[in-house]
Amino acid sequence: MAVEDPRHKASDTKADDPTDSEGYSPPCYLREANAAYAGYLTGPELIDILNELLEGERAGARATIQFVGESQEPQLQTLMRKVSIDEARCCAMLAGHIRALGGMPSAETGAFYRRLVAISDVRDRLAFLNRGQGWVVRKLQDVLRGVGDVRLYDDLKAMLRDHEANIRRCNRYLEATKPDAAPAS
Repeated sequence: MAVEDPRHKASDTKADDPTDSEGYSPPCYLREANAAYAGYLTGPELIDILNELLEGERAGARATIQFVGESQEPQLQTLMRKVSIDEARCCAMLAGHIRALGGMPSAETGAFYRRLVAISDVRDRLAFLNRGQGWVVRKLQDVLRGVGDVRLYDDLKAMLRDHEANIRRCNRYLEATKPDAAPAS
């Protein structure tokens, strides 16, 4: 007659073992779950979005440098240098996060660049640049909800703040240089 091992009872199953994570999904196991399960964007989704932003930032950086070279207005040159530095910093940050996620940073420049530099009037070009920065702001506001990585979230949040500040700077410049604006005394 077979002797029953007291360590193995008929009622013992993996689901009955509170130390076995396969039978349960309590919050303490959430950190082990797939990003999508937790409501976050997956690595491939993030890579695609970050590359889209990178291409846009590269377009902005190239266009603002072109602004500096074409402008004879010192105030506009200073403004565009500031925006260009922010855009270039964002390009480097985005490329770094794409690599960290296992992706390859895009080498493309967004179509926004061609459309922007095709505008001959400086004020119209600056207004179009601001619309592009507004697109980045909206994109970041949407994306931030799906970012679970703290470092990436913080970097994208800083990028958002920089773009919002640059929009305000450009708007102040446009307001101060309106053709009908009274000169400052």
